[in-house]
Amino acid sequence: MRGRTLMTKRWHKLAALPIAFALVAAACGGDDDGVADAPDEPDTTEAPDTDEPDAPDTEDFGGVEIVITGSERDDPSVGAINAVLQEFGSERGIDVTFIGDADWEANINTQVEGGNPPDISIFPQPGKLAEFARDGFILPLSDDVVSSIQDHWAESYQLDGIVDDVHFGVPVKTDLKSLVWYKPSIFEGAGYAVPETYDELEALTQQMVDDGGPAPWCVGVESGQATGWTYTDWVEEMVLRLHGGDVYDGWVSNEIPFDDPRIIEAMQAPITLWTGESDEEAARQALADRDLPRVFAASGTIAQTNFADSADPLMDGQCYMHRQASFFSGFFPEGTPFADGSDDAINVFYFPDINDDAPALTAGTLAAAFNDEPATMAVLEFMATGEYAEKRQAEQTRLLDGGLSGFLSAASGQDPSVYQPLEQEFLDILLNAELARFDASDLMPAAVGAGSFWSEGTNIINGDITVSEGAARIQESWPN
Repeated sequence: MRGRTLMTKRWHKLAALPIAFALVAAACGGDDDGVADAPDEPDTTEAPDTDEPDAPDTEDFGGVEIVITGSERDDPSVGAINAVLQEFGSERGIDVTFIGDADWEANINTQVEGGNPPDISIFPQPGKLAEFARDGFILPLSDDVVSSIQDHWAESYQLDGIVDDVHFGVPVKTDLKSLVWYKPSIFEGAGYAVPETYDELEALTQQMVDDGGPAPWCVGVESGQATGWTYTDWVEEMVLRLHGGDVYDGWVSNEIPFDDPRIIEAMQAPITLWTGESDEEAARQALADRDLPRVFAASGTIAQTNFADSADPLMDGQCYMHRQASFFSGFFPEGTPFADGSDDAINVFYFPDINDDAPALTAGTLAAAFNDEPATMAVLEFMATGEYAEKRQAEQTRLLDGGLSGFLSAASGQDPSVYQPLEQEFLDILLNAELARFDASDLMPAAVGAGSFWSEGTNIINGDITVSEGAARIQESWPN
């Protein structure tokens, strides 16, 4: 066990990091080159046993200091993480400090290169974690930590922390993407019911057009230099729904290329939903002509409309539905009611599946160790539990005076009552998913996942090229 002198030096260096506190919702991950090859696992998983395992031993570590870094830096998140981990640490003789870093990716590289990493860091991208694991910068988790993960997380949620069949990452936060936002009072007033299958979703979209009311969908993909990323989410949803986890994993690693007919089918699916045209050329022409009765784009075109600018039109009844991740709640006007049954309330429904395997598209964070000291592993063992997730959620909600926390975890064993009603909807979807996969573009090489997939997707949406042409261009950009 290291003494306090070494940790004090490390703390002073890390404390010099620029820490910016701002309430930020993570839309998509960074531009990592590492690709986490998922181990051979079944596509569907059974939910873990929700009975709480025996509490870990209560060894006193004598005041050793543990420093944790991560990209979350808004006040409620940093405050909640520190409060929960410091409470745990006080019971175990561990002085835990979490530092939120606005420049986490650059600084973690610098710290590793300088031989002065933190004890633990929380990675926003599995690709970065896999890169560090293969380079030997982070260490395999202890048996106790692995057992804690297996006790609290379904297999699908464990995959992103596994590199070459070895556990390196502890899942600690789960963002849910498979959501459709809507206003129940407007739905009910028009006589519409929430669709339970993808066929029903397609039929409802056409019915809304036939009825001559608001557009079925609000859609926008503009996001500055990241324009197009929201289309990649749509495609990822459809790869999962049409072809399952094995094809999804093969696509992420490029064993199944972008120009494979199955991936082209998934890329075409949202285009067909927006245009009503299943033929590629007819769909391209509709997009080029802006002939889109199924879509409301606040700035005139899908590519010019910022992804966040669909909240007000949804509230005002200019469209009926918007597909976006759980963080989207932050873009509605202050005071917007969520899932409370009132006329103005906004709610969500699950983006329907196709093959009855309840897939969920996710993002999130994973914690990893830069040393194998017992105190480091004890902290990670706790962070893997439903108890940690529940306590963080309760504290973060308290710090926000009862508002939506922005935190979500698929760990089992939590008391759902610590979540707000809308967040409980998210949690229910996560815990009932039989198949979950992390955002594919975040797992691909940066030249593709944060490059050609975005840019060629935008070209498709503008009607400049067909889906097949876009898929071929993306595949050509895959690094050798």
